[in-house]
Amino acid sequence: MAHRDDRPVGLTALSVFFAAGTIPSAASGAALAFPGAWSVAMWRLKPDAPGQFASIGPWAIPLMIVVAMACTGAAVGLWRMQRWGRRLAIGILSVNLLGDTVNAVVRHDWRTLMGLPIGGAMLAYLLSHQIRALFAIRSEPG
Repeated sequence: MAHRDDRPVGLTALSVFFAAGTIPSAASGAALAFPGAWSVAMWRLKPDAPGQFASIGPWAIPLMIVVAMACTGAAVGLWRMQRWGRRLAIGILSVNLLGDTVNAVVRHDWRTLMGLPIGGAMLAYLLSHQIRALFAIRSEPG
Protein backbone atom coordinates (compact mmCIF):
# COMPACT_ATOMS: atom_id res chain seq x y z
CA MET A 1 0.00 0.00 0.00
CA ALA A 2 1.33 3.44 -0.92
CA HIS A 3 2.22 6.05 1.60
CA ARG A 4 1.03 9.58 1.03
CA ASP A 5 4.60 10.69 0.27
CA ASP A 6 4.88 8.10 -2.54
CA ARG A 7 1.78 9.27 -4.40
CA PRO A 8 2.21 12.12 -6.87
CA VAL A 9 -0.08 15.10 -6.35
CA GLY A 10 -1.67 14.43 -9.75
CA LEU A 11 -2.77 10.93 -8.70
CA THR A 12 -4.16 12.31 -5.45
CA ALA A 13 -6.12 14.93 -7.42
CA LEU A 14 -7.45 12.33 -9.87
CA SER A 15 -8.45 10.06 -7.00
CA VAL A 16 -10.42 12.91 -5.43
CA PHE A 17 -11.92 13.75 -8.85
CA PHE A 18 -13.21 10.20 -9.32
CA ALA A 19 -14.46 10.04 -5.72
CA ALA A 20 -16.40 13.24 -6.35
CA GLY A 21 -17.78 11.72 -9.57
CA THR A 22 -19.41 9.02 -7.49
CA ILE A 23 -21.77 11.56 -5.91
CA PRO A 24 -23.71 12.83 -8.95
CA SER A 25 -23.88 9.41 -10.58
CA ALA A 26 -25.17 7.73 -7.40
CA ALA A 27 -27.57 10.63 -6.78
CA SER A 28 -28.89 10.38 -10.34
CA GLY A 29 -29.41 6.65 -9.96
CA ALA A 30 -31.25 7.18 -6.67
CA ALA A 31 -33.39 9.97 -8.14
CA LEU A 32 -34.36 7.74 -11.05
CA ALA A 33 -35.10 4.77 -8.81
CA PHE A 34 -36.98 6.76 -6.18
CA PRO A 35 -38.37 9.88 -7.88
CA GLY A 36 -40.09 12.46 -5.78
CA ALA A 37 -40.03 15.95 -4.41
CA TRP A 38 -36.60 15.40 -2.89
CA SER A 39 -35.01 15.05 -6.35
CA VAL A 40 -36.60 18.13 -7.94
CA ALA A 41 -33.80 20.43 -6.75
CA MET A 42 -31.17 18.10 -8.18
CA TRP A 43 -32.79 18.06 -11.62
CA ARG A 44 -32.73 21.88 -11.65
CA LEU A 45 -28.96 21.62 -12.11
CA LYS A 46 -29.51 19.92 -15.46
CA PRO A 47 -33.16 20.20 -16.50
CA ASP A 48 -32.76 18.08 -19.65
CA ALA A 49 -31.28 15.13 -17.70
CA PRO A 50 -34.59 13.41 -16.84
CA GLY A 51 -35.55 13.38 -20.51
CA GLN A 52 -32.15 12.06 -21.53
CA PHE A 53 -32.37 9.31 -18.92
CA ALA A 54 -35.92 8.50 -20.07
CA SER A 55 -34.60 7.95 -23.60
CA ILE A 56 -32.28 5.27 -22.20
CA GLY A 57 -35.26 3.51 -20.66
CA PRO A 58 -34.99 0.94 -17.89
CA TRP A 59 -31.22 0.72 -18.35
CA ALA A 60 -30.68 4.22 -16.93
CA ILE A 61 -30.72 3.14 -13.28
CA PRO A 62 -28.28 0.21 -13.65
CA LEU A 63 -26.09 2.40 -15.87
CA MET A 64 -25.81 5.08 -13.19
CA ILE A 65 -25.06 2.44 -10.55
CA VAL A 66 -22.26 1.05 -12.75
CA VAL A 67 -20.89 4.57 -13.33
CA ALA A 68 -20.91 5.26 -9.58
CA MET A 69 -19.18 1.95 -8.86
CA ALA A 70 -16.60 2.57 -11.60
CA CYS A 71 -15.82 6.04 -10.24
CA THR A 72 -15.45 4.63 -6.73
CA GLY A 73 -13.20 1.87 -8.02
CA ALA A 74 -10.99 4.28 -9.95
CA ALA A 75 -10.74 6.57 -6.91
CA VAL A 76 -9.69 3.72 -4.62
CA GLY A 77 -7.39 2.13 -7.18
CA LEU A 78 -5.57 5.39 -7.92
CA TRP A 79 -5.36 6.25 -4.22
CA ARG A 80 -3.76 2.87 -3.52
CA MET A 81 -1.68 3.21 -6.70
CA GLN A 82 -2.90 -0.10 -8.06
CA ARG A 83 -2.39 -0.96 -11.72
CA TRP A 84 -6.07 -1.91 -12.11
CA GLY A 85 -7.09 1.52 -10.75
CA ARG A 86 -5.04 3.28 -13.41
CA ARG A 87 -6.51 1.06 -16.11
CA LEU A 88 -10.04 1.65 -14.84
CA ALA A 89 -9.48 5.42 -14.76
CA ILE A 90 -8.10 5.32 -18.32
CA GLY A 91 -11.15 3.35 -19.44
CA ILE A 92 -13.61 5.74 -17.78
CA LEU A 93 -11.90 8.82 -19.23
CA SER A 94 -11.72 7.24 -22.70
CA VAL A 95 -15.42 6.36 -22.70
CA ASN A 96 -16.27 9.86 -21.45
CA LEU A 97 -14.19 11.53 -24.16
CA LEU A 98 -15.77 9.33 -26.82
CA GLY A 99 -19.25 10.10 -25.47
CA ASP A 100 -18.57 13.84 -25.44
CA THR A 101 -17.32 13.71 -29.02
CA VAL A 102 -20.33 11.69 -30.20
CA ASN A 103 -22.73 14.07 -28.42
CA ALA A 104 -21.10 17.03 -30.14
CA VAL A 105 -21.19 15.46 -33.60
CA VAL A 106 -24.50 13.56 -33.52
CA ARG A 107 -26.61 15.73 -31.23
CA HIS A 108 -24.87 19.00 -32.11
CA ASP A 109 -24.36 19.64 -28.40
CA TRP A 110 -21.21 21.69 -28.74
CA ARG A 111 -21.04 22.31 -24.97
CA THR A 112 -19.75 18.77 -24.55
CA LEU A 113 -16.55 19.79 -26.34
CA MET A 114 -15.55 21.82 -23.27
CA GLY A 115 -14.71 18.59 -21.46
CA LEU A 116 -12.35 17.32 -24.15
CA PRO A 117 -9.25 19.34 -23.17
CA ILE A 118 -9.71 18.57 -19.47
CA GLY A 119 -10.42 14.87 -19.95
CA GLY A 120 -7.66 14.69 -22.55
CA ALA A 121 -5.17 16.22 -20.13
CA MET A 122 -6.15 13.73 -17.40
CA LEU A 123 -5.84 10.85 -19.86
CA ALA A 124 -2.47 12.12 -21.12
CA TYR A 125 -1.24 12.31 -17.52
CA LEU A 126 -2.27 8.72 -16.79
CA LEU A 127 -0.64 7.57 -20.04
CA SER A 128 2.54 9.59 -19.48
CA HIS A 129 5.85 7.77 -19.27
CA GLN A 130 6.38 8.93 -15.67
CA ILE A 131 3.05 7.55 -14.42
CA ARG A 132 3.31 4.35 -16.47
CA ALA A 133 6.79 3.78 -15.01
CA LEU A 134 5.55 4.48 -11.48
CA PHE A 135 2.81 1.87 -11.80
CA ALA A 136 5.19 -0.62 -13.45
CA ILE A 137 7.64 -0.29 -10.53
CA ARG A 138 4.85 -0.64 -7.98
CA SER A 139 3.58 -3.83 -9.60
CA GLU A 140 6.93 -5.62 -9.56
CA PRO A 141 7.13 -8.51 -7.10
CA GLY A 142 9.28 -8.26 -4.05
